[in-house]
Amino acid sequence: MPIQLLRIKSVSEIVGLSRSSIYELIKQGKFPKPVRISTGRVRWTSSDINNWIELQIAKSNKGVGDE
Repeated sequence: MPIQLLRIKSVSEIVGLSRSSIYELIKQGKFPKPVRISTGRVRWTSSDINNWIELQIAKSNKGVGDE
């Protein structure tokens, strides 16, 4: 499957977090940083988001809570 570039609205819907929560997690180093595609425009790669989701699932399966 080709990599897609996702807007914040799509990322928010996919991961179930608000825009502000996503940016706070980025600030804490716990969420993938976006790719700057032009001045004032950023996107996330679908692969980065999928990898983050898989990591959260793995943490949950190991019984690891929020760090």
